[in-house]
Amino acid sequence: MAGPKDKTDWLAEARGIFWLLLAVLGFHSFIAKPFYIPSESMMPGLLVGDRLVVSKYPYGWSYVSPTFHILPFMPGRLFGRLPERGDVVIASPPGVRQDYIKRVIGLPGDRIEMRGGTLVLNGVPVSRSLPAPRLIPVDANAPCRDDQFPGRLVTGPDGKPYCALPIVRETLPNGRSFDTIDLGASSTDDFPPLTVPEGHVFLVGDNRDRSADSRVPLDQGGLGGPVPWENLGGRAEFITFSLDGTAEWYNPISWVQALRGGRAGSSLHPARAER
Repeated sequence: MAGPKDKTDWLAEARGIFWLLLAVLGFHSFIAKPFYIPSESMMPGLLVGDRLVVSKYPYGWSYVSPTFHILPFMPGRLFGRLPERGDVVIASPPGVRQDYIKRVIGLPGDRIEMRGGTLVLNGVPVSRSLPAPRLIPVDANAPCRDDQFPGRLVTGPDGKPYCALPIVRETLPNGRSFDTIDLGASSTDDFPPLTVPEGHVFLVGDNRDRSADSRVPLDQGGLGGPVPWENLGGRAEFITFSLDGTAEWYNPISWVQALRGGRAGSSLHPARAER
């Protein structure tokens, strides 16, 4: 005669799932987490639809480190250290439980100024060069709308549509170099001199005329000036994959078709300029 079937130990199953979820949340909170680019503020290097890895430990840990921003404000960082100028970081505006992604331009004691779109650091305009315009393929996640990039929609040699973006390559005093976009006159082209307070960093988007960052007040969706270092959530490391906006959740084949070629594995650490 067959014996009774083993009964499922639902308590043990629930306990296993609990520890698995705790391990995932712990990894996301203290080691690394994925991040999705939702806006055009970090173009040309980052496009809407890019998926990144953000490491949590390079600057130590603070109240914004845990996933879902579950902790109230607490001053200071555990094993904290400041970022380097040029790092791409995620940060939360004071009093806002939302992650922004921007580039570190100013550290404590730095005097920051914008004059006609040129970044001035400690009284010296940063080195700028003007490479050829960057041709960004047009897709659902990069539509090159006229309200964002007026007059920039062009047809490439292959007959496909592209967004021809004017590039300014900046080199910071520490030799780190990266591309920015300068679309012409905008409300953020001029910013009066400001000294970054102790324990703060000044963050700016690479798409200089389309970025709500430390130059923009909190009530206008910006970071409201220099950001307390407690509000840094981590450093962007590399792109894992990128989607063009055509994927349909119910169609796995479309997930593969929506992949943008050539972006997976791209490092987000700025280059060191030759001297």
